[in-house]
Amino acid sequence: MHNKKLNITLISTIFSSMLAVPTLVLGNETGDFIVRGGASLVVPDSSKSAVFLNGADSGLTLTVDDNPQISGSFAYFLNSNWAIEAIVATPFTHDIALEGGNVAEVTHLPPIISALYYFDTSSSFQPYIGAGINYTFFWDEKFNSAGQASGFSNLSLDSSVGLAVQVGVDYYFNDAWFVNASLRYVDISTDITFDVANGAKGSATIDVDPTVYSLMVGYKF
Repeated sequence: MHNKKLNITLISTIFSSMLAVPTLVLGNETGDFIVRGGASLVVPDSSKSAVFLNGADSGLTLTVDDNPQISGSFAYFLNSNWAIEAIVATPFTHDIALEGGNVAEVTHLPPIISALYYFDTSSSFQPYIGAGINYTFFWDEKFNSAGQASGFSNLSLDSSVGLAVQVGVDYYFNDAWFVNASLRYVDISTDITFDVANGAKGSATIDVDPTVYSLMVGYKF
């Protein structure tokens, strides 16, 4: 009987303590600054791009594979709803496949500047939407041994400027630390040129247009 009363008293005490814990009420203010760091997976558009030789459709197609990298972002709040965000990451490297076989590799960075709108929730759960612009530049473009054996050389990709849109959420554990998840679409289109051993000039236009999945940990100053 005493054990039963003790258990009831203990449960009542725990329940009362839980009710006594204040609800985390949060909001953003002008001048707040947040940093995030984590990982992003870039998943290019799965559609195939036609390859042209001397301007004529060769019947061949190119595709670009996925790539994960370390990423981060910085955001400055103009007021309680609006923030300006900059996205950074370690360089992404993608394999380029010709008819399903990898023939080349290219490295790129797509820095993005966005305006974010945070919805008023006054809670630890803070969703937002955003839109901005990206400038993607490519370097270290090269054919691998399979591409070179096929007679390809002098691979070059043009830089790209396009829009970027996103949805995301910050979930706060306290008034400073939070976890972030976001989904972003980036408009990236690049023209490719290369040489072929028989003297032909190859070209293609790839609409990379990746979806970017990000998971990060953040801190608000």
